[in-house]
Amino acid sequence: MKDLAPCTDPGYTRAVAPTRLHRFLRRYVQDERDLPFAYLLLQITATMLPLAVLLFSSVFTGGAWWAAAGLYFFLGTFYFKGPFGLMMHCTTHRPLFKKTHKWANKYTPWVVGPLFGQTPETYFTHHMGMHHPENNLPDDESSTMFYQRDSVWSFLHYLGDFLVLGVARLVGYLGRTRKFTLRYRAVRGELAYAAVVGALAFVNLPATLVVFLGPLLVTRIVMMLGNWSQHAFIDRHAPDNCYTNSATCINTKYNHKCWNDGYHISHHLRPALHWTEHPASFRQNVDQYADNDAVVFDGIHYLHIFAYLMLKRYDLLAKHFVNLGGRYGSDAEVEALLRGRTRRIARPVAVLAMA
Repeated sequence: MKDLAPCTDPGYTRAVAPTRLHRFLRRYVQDERDLPFAYLLLQITATMLPLAVLLFSSVFTGGAWWAAAGLYFFLGTFYFKGPFGLMMHCTTHRPLFKKTHKWANKYTPWVVGPLFGQTPETYFTHHMGMHHPENNLPDDESSTMFYQRDSVWSFLHYLGDFLVLGVARLVGYLGRTRKFTLRYRAVRGELAYAAVVGALAFVNLPATLVVFLGPLLVTRIVMMLGNWSQHAFIDRHAPDNCYTNSATCINTKYNHKCWNDGYHISHHLRPALHWTEHPASFRQNVDQYADNDAVVFDGIHYLHIFAYLMLKRYDLLAKHFVNLGGRYGSDAEVEALLRGRTRRIARPVAVLAMA
């Protein structure tokens, strides 16, 4: 166990001597604190976008083509994926560009997103149309509740179900809940992606696999792994309580790289809270976290959580557990808590009224 340590996660510091580019971009973004997102988009546009075009061209052949493909894979999977994916998450809740330039907000999901395996509109409609309204409860088609969350086989079942049926179930949910505009957007994005990628496969199949289909598979696996870890610890007696159906990770390099994504409890409590405000919000409300018996870790992030769960290393999870308010007297008590929170919750049985 750990005591609550001073915060090392990023906030916002206004530029003392803003550059010319900083002043230029500031005119278009909705919130100056989101300028790092604009810089990230510029970096991706200057690297991955032209590299994707070159992979489809005849400029590279033989070993040079494979080297370019390897570079593309490295940039998209290890260098930019985390920051881009969580930037997309932040700008889904708070659009990056001002209303006067709202057309520019389409650039991320429709142009850059597909390079990272994000089909246009699907992330928005899933995240805003279903995940947050349903809060990982039974009607959330990506809920983790009904799985044993420290089991490799349960995760593979969860992942396979999403890869095969995830989009169909999202579309079904949006229709069932009469969110027809969101359903149209999801279907439009999936069909447009399928049409373009299908056509490009006839032009250059290897490039299509590297630029689009490989990232699609990797991204959907990573997203499900992330959701699994974020919602691995659920109090079966209060599964609708954001304090007890999510986890928070503080004081980790991941929060610097991925815009404080570790603060998942506060994100579900206040989805529109700006990413720079989560550390302060957590500190200001830490007593409520303690009162609600929230799961908070220090020094690890969701990939660690996933690995420790799959290995059943509750001792390592307990080692990084933050003992808010001195709730627990030993690591053994913490391990018991965490084991209880990862147990599969049985699906409710529908009772049919007799005529």
